[in-house]
Amino acid sequence: MIENKGWRFDERELKYIKEVLDSGFAAATAGSMCQRFEKRFAEKVGAKYGVCFNSGTSTMHSCLAAAGVGPGDEVIVPAFGVIMTANVVLHQNAVPVFADVSEDTFNIDPKDVERKITSRTKAIIPVSLYGLPADFDPLMELAGKHNLAVIEDDAQAVLATYKGRTTGSIGHMASFSFENSKHLTTGDGGMVTASDEQLARKVRKHGSQGFCTIGAGEGRIKLDKDIFQDPDFKRHDMFAWNYRMPEVAAAVGLAQLEKAEFFVGLRQKIAAMYADAIKGCGWLIPQYVPEGYTNAYWTYAARFEGQQIGIPWKEFRKKYIEFGGDGIYAAWSVVYLETVYQTGNFYGKGCPVHCPLYKGKVRYEKGLCPTAEAIQPKVMQFVNNYSSTQEAEPKVEALRKTIKHFGG
Repeated sequence: MIENKGWRFDERELKYIKEVLDSGFAAATAGSMCQRFEKRFAEKVGAKYGVCFNSGTSTMHSCLAAAGVGPGDEVIVPAFGVIMTANVVLHQNAVPVFADVSEDTFNIDPKDVERKITSRTKAIIPVSLYGLPADFDPLMELAGKHNLAVIEDDAQAVLATYKGRTTGSIGHMASFSFENSKHLTTGDGGMVTASDEQLARKVRKHGSQGFCTIGAGEGRIKLDKDIFQDPDFKRHDMFAWNYRMPEVAAAVGLAQLEKAEFFVGLRQKIAAMYADAIKGCGWLIPQYVPEGYTNAYWTYAARFEGQQIGIPWKEFRKKYIEFGGDGIYAAWSVVYLETVYQTGNFYGKGCPVHCPLYKGKVRYEKGLCPTAEAIQPKVMQFVNNYSSTQEAEPKVEALRKTIKHFGG
């Protein structure tokens, strides 16, 4: 089989890119492609505002800034997942507080979140891991009770649904990623959605150098030449960063968005094929999808319990590849057990290692989140990003053969 690496792109991307080039390759502060992408993405997920970014990390950083998170504040994040969700907290000189996860869904456990809330807690970042929405209702209830911001990390969960609501429309703000492996891609990039005008404006300003002329729904800064060209005009009223998405990337994103249902639907179909392949195998347990949830299946994930009957994780993966599988991705290390957290070699010299408030008091040690630590070595992630169910079928068949080989 010849791999079709360009299957995700067609004439629509080329059409919108040409529009940008024909316009003179305008910057995001002057052009309109970002605005079009933002507006349609926000409409798609059911939010009032969208803000384009250059990555799905800068999105969360700007959300934290918009929520007022600063030095010494605490932000609760899941222990199981990618490191960026915790690292953005450090970017604000704040303290990541790790909450444990559910053994079945792999998502953050609201009960442990509640246990971790203190007087210094400012925000919660629940991750919709592998495409499955976090359990938002109890988290939003806790947020209301303690005056916290909830920032959805939906990098892997475009068009997933939670009790009839689309991810990106539930928390106070939401972060999406358009890195190459995601449902929609701009090569790299991200989007924040929000329905509160003030939050959306703060998010946009933080990602666009703090220009005072920026609004919640308007990223262009040169709107009135009489004002902008005045020598007395003061442009910047806050400290901020340049996290803007280029217009040409937004052109690709706009075209990708027009195919969103197809991309998500295809991964869901392939996930159903994997689910059928492992049906009846008692030692390969799929990520649990509660009633009322829709999983967007960025990847198909399962908990491998074969070690209990003498099947090593690595041996299962090796045999799967022998049968024609694409390999099996392991889960990321529990975040606080990553080397950077164990050494305290963080960016800057602030919280939690060096500031007087926390110095010597924050310890990211083994045993902090026992469920996350228990499931991390077991989780298997099966490749789900194929051009068709026909391309996926040999990989699914390889999984059937592997399970059968080990007596499943």
